[in-house]
Amino acid sequence: MDHAAVQQWLDKYVEAWKSYDPQAIGDLFSEDAVCLYGPFDKPVNGRAAIVASWLKNPDAQGTYDAHYQPIVVEDNNAVSNGRSTYFAADGKTVERVYDNIFVLRFDDNGQCASFSEWFIKKPKK
Repeated sequence: MDHAAVQQWLDKYVEAWKSYDPQAIGDLFSEDAVCLYGPFDKPVNGRAAIVASWLKNPDAQGTYDAHYQPIVVEDNNAVSNGRSTYFAADGKTVERVYDNIFVLRFDDNGQCASFSEWFIKKPKK
Protein backbone atom coordinates (compact mmCIF):
# COMPACT_ATOMS: atom_id res chain seq x y z
CA MET A 1 0.00 0.00 0.00
CA ASP A 2 1.09 3.56 -0.67
CA HIS A 3 -0.50 6.93 0.11
CA ALA A 4 -2.49 6.95 -3.15
CA ALA A 5 -3.91 3.46 -2.55
CA VAL A 6 -4.87 4.32 1.03
CA GLN A 7 -6.49 7.57 -0.13
CA GLN A 8 -8.48 5.61 -2.70
CA TRP A 9 -9.65 3.20 0.02
CA LEU A 10 -10.62 6.12 2.30
CA ASP A 11 -12.59 7.75 -0.53
CA LYS A 12 -14.40 4.45 -1.13
CA TYR A 13 -15.09 4.27 2.62
CA VAL A 14 -16.86 7.64 2.47
CA GLU A 15 -18.76 6.60 -0.68
CA ALA A 16 -19.87 3.37 1.00
CA TRP A 17 -20.99 5.31 4.07
CA LYS A 18 -23.00 7.71 1.93
CA SER A 19 -24.66 4.91 -0.05
CA TYR A 20 -25.04 2.25 2.64
CA ASP A 21 -24.69 -0.21 -0.23
CA PRO A 22 -23.86 -3.60 1.35
CA GLN A 23 -21.63 -4.60 -1.59
CA ALA A 24 -19.64 -1.34 -1.41
CA ILE A 25 -19.21 -1.73 2.35
CA GLY A 26 -18.19 -5.37 2.05
CA ASP A 27 -15.69 -4.62 -0.71
CA LEU A 28 -13.72 -2.48 1.74
CA PHE A 29 -12.97 -5.33 4.13
CA SER A 30 -11.33 -8.74 3.97
CA GLU A 31 -13.42 -11.80 4.80
CA ASP A 32 -11.83 -12.11 8.26
CA ALA A 33 -11.49 -8.39 9.02
CA VAL A 34 -11.66 -7.08 12.57
CA CYS A 35 -13.24 -3.69 13.25
CA LEU A 36 -13.08 -1.57 16.40
CA TYR A 37 -15.29 1.54 16.32
CA GLY A 38 -13.65 2.79 19.51
CA PRO A 39 -10.70 1.73 21.64
CA PHE A 40 -12.95 0.18 24.30
CA ASP A 41 -15.61 -1.27 22.01
CA LYS A 42 -16.09 -4.97 21.45
CA PRO A 43 -14.51 -5.96 18.12
CA VAL A 44 -16.74 -6.72 15.16
CA ASN A 45 -15.34 -9.85 13.51
CA GLY A 46 -15.70 -10.70 9.84
CA ARG A 47 -16.91 -8.90 6.72
CA ALA A 48 -20.55 -9.96 7.08
CA ALA A 49 -20.72 -8.73 10.68
CA ILE A 50 -19.05 -5.44 9.74
CA VAL A 51 -21.56 -4.87 6.92
CA ALA A 52 -24.42 -5.68 9.30
CA SER A 53 -23.03 -3.24 11.88
CA TRP A 54 -22.97 -0.44 9.30
CA LEU A 55 -26.57 -1.16 8.29
CA LYS A 56 -27.92 -1.46 11.85
CA ASN A 57 -28.40 2.29 12.51
CA PRO A 58 -27.82 4.18 9.27
CA ASP A 59 -27.48 7.95 9.27
CA ALA A 60 -30.16 9.83 7.34
CA GLN A 61 -29.08 10.58 3.77
CA GLY A 62 -27.74 14.11 3.27
CA THR A 63 -27.04 14.68 6.96
CA TYR A 64 -23.34 13.84 7.03
CA ASP A 65 -20.11 14.17 5.10
CA ALA A 66 -16.49 13.29 5.70
CA HIS A 67 -13.01 13.50 4.33
CA TYR A 68 -10.05 11.47 5.52
CA GLN A 69 -6.44 11.36 4.38
CA PRO A 70 -3.49 9.13 5.17
CA ILE A 71 -0.80 10.61 7.38
CA VAL A 72 1.45 7.54 7.69
CA VAL A 73 1.70 4.53 5.37
CA GLU A 74 4.21 1.76 5.95
CA ASP A 75 3.92 -1.55 4.14
CA ASN A 76 0.28 -2.63 4.62
CA ASN A 77 -0.30 -0.38 7.62
CA ALA A 78 -1.70 3.13 7.62
CA VAL A 79 -2.88 5.86 9.94
CA SER A 80 -5.33 8.43 8.65
CA ASN A 81 -6.87 11.62 9.98
CA GLY A 82 -10.03 13.33 8.94
CA ARG A 83 -13.28 15.03 9.80
CA SER A 84 -16.82 13.75 9.96
CA THR A 85 -19.50 16.43 9.87
CA TYR A 86 -23.15 15.89 10.75
CA PHE A 87 -25.88 18.26 9.59
CA ALA A 88 -29.44 19.01 10.61
CA ALA A 89 -32.26 17.69 8.42
CA ASP A 90 -31.81 20.70 6.11
CA GLY A 91 -28.42 19.26 5.08
CA LYS A 92 -26.68 22.59 5.72
CA THR A 93 -26.76 23.46 9.42
CA VAL A 94 -23.77 21.86 11.14
CA GLU A 95 -24.83 20.01 14.28
CA ARG A 96 -21.57 18.32 15.23
CA VAL A 97 -18.06 17.69 13.93
CA TYR A 98 -15.68 14.89 14.85
CA ASP A 99 -11.94 14.59 14.31
CA ASN A 100 -11.11 10.97 13.45
CA ILE A 101 -8.01 8.83 13.51
CA PHE A 102 -8.14 5.45 11.76
CA VAL A 103 -5.46 2.80 12.26
CA LEU A 104 -5.65 0.42 9.32
CA ARG A 105 -3.99 -2.81 8.25
CA PHE A 106 -4.58 -4.03 4.72
CA ASP A 107 -4.23 -7.45 3.17
CA ASP A 108 -2.35 -8.03 -0.07
CA ASN A 109 -5.57 -7.38 -2.07
CA GLY A 110 -5.95 -3.86 -0.69
CA GLN A 111 -8.87 -4.79 1.57
CA CYS A 112 -8.83 -3.67 5.18
CA ALA A 113 -8.06 -6.56 7.53
CA SER A 114 -7.96 -4.48 10.71
CA PHE A 115 -9.77 -1.18 11.34
CA SER A 116 -9.53 0.78 14.60
CA GLU A 117 -11.13 4.19 15.05
CA TRP A 118 -10.60 6.98 17.55
CA PHE A 119 -12.76 10.09 17.42
CA ILE A 120 -13.35 13.22 19.41
CA LYS A 121 -16.24 15.65 19.14
CA LYS A 122 -15.40 19.26 18.42
CA PRO A 123 -16.52 21.39 21.38
CA LYS A 124 -19.19 24.02 20.81
CA LYS A 125 -17.98 27.57 21.30
